[in-house]
Amino acid sequence: MSTPAPASEASSSRNLSTVWPMLLCLLTGFALSQAYRTIASIMADGLRTDFGLSAQSLGSFAGLFGLSFGVAQLLMGIGMDIYGLRRTVVLTFPLTIVGAALSAASPSYAWLMLGQLLIGVGCSPAFLACTMFIARHFPTDRFAYFSGMALGIGGLGLLFTGTPLAWLVQHMGWRSGFWLLALLSALSWLLIFFKVHEPALASDTLPKPGFMEALKGFGSLLLLPHTWGIVLLGMVSYASFLTVRGLWLSPMLMDRYQFSLIATGNVALATSLISLFVPSLFGKLDPGPRKRRQRIARFALLMGCIFTALALVHHPIASVALLLLMSAMSGYGTLLYADVRSSYPRETTGRALSIFTMAMFLGAALMQSLSGVVAGLAERHGTDIYLAVMLMIATMLGLGALAYRFIKPSPLLHQATH
Repeated sequence: MSTPAPASEASSSRNLSTVWPMLLCLLTGFALSQAYRTIASIMADGLRTDFGLSAQSLGSFAGLFGLSFGVAQLLMGIGMDIYGLRRTVVLTFPLTIVGAALSAASPSYAWLMLGQLLIGVGCSPAFLACTMFIARHFPTDRFAYFSGMALGIGGLGLLFTGTPLAWLVQHMGWRSGFWLLALLSALSWLLIFFKVHEPALASDTLPKPGFMEALKGFGSLLLLPHTWGIVLLGMVSYASFLTVRGLWLSPMLMDRYQFSLIATGNVALATSLISLFVPSLFGKLDPGPRKRRQRIARFALLMGCIFTALALVHHPIASVALLLLMSAMSGYGTLLYADVRSSYPRETTGRALSIFTMAMFLGAALMQSLSGVVAGLAERHGTDIYLAVMLMIATMLGLGALAYRFIKPSPLLHQATH
């Protein structure tokens, strides 16, 4: 991956007011990817009615986005290395439009899954492009802060899959949601095509790597022990929030407490509003390399406790309060991005961010699909499926936090503390 420019180069060669509008255009694609990955919760009831989906099939539907998104991260990272951010996004994002239209018109579950596959691949460069743009053109010492802001702005896509999508689905059916997202995706692509023209850096004059050279660069990072600590926690941190917010929130509130679809949409909207602000707050409160890892591990364990409480508590007000707390705590993921940024030499930052993003979404696919399997087993045995799912999420978070805590961190972090 091309070396991000030093902060001094970025700040002296251009004003932030020049690159902010381009970042905002790129973030429209990320916001839409956030919407696509959380539609299953609101559409679940309509999909179960039209296609007769079981809990396991619903989990597979939700997980396919994360699977295709995550697997494609490696190719997107190599594409950005060789062809640049803008070209990679412009050439890939049209698959999202096609996938959304195909999903809206799908006559069967198989066609719906094909549409979901295309959407996942089409959205796959969205957030990686934003993080690489920030790494290249924003001050290095404020990476956590600006990444947190980007996560918050991108979270606007979550607002759509709250009350607005619930209202649309209730009055016009789940297919209307896909048609609207297809239209918004087309507008986002046009915005990126005409408005994003990444400023050149001195490092851009260096020879571009070939495909195999770029692939070997990714492989070399996987041989570093500390990469696996980051990857194992990365696979469960975002996935835990996404599995509940994007898949089980609405079914749980409707089945356990007989909430209406609009009421569950309101809860989803509230969690989304919180998630807009917490990433930048966590980024602003970044304690630096010396204390960051310990704090990340503690936050992950605390999230595990929240999911355990969601499993055991059977009261509507308490459950909604726990969901809101879960959303507030989800902002600690910003610190994980900062840890990635600090754990590798500058010339490998892009590859490291790509691997971490891939781990996040492969983890989301794994957790969502596994949650469907667990829910299906609980359903067949006549037990509370949400108890089983929440305890599974809590267990995976605990294991990820332990791996992150006890696998030896990067030597660069040790140097930063002395």
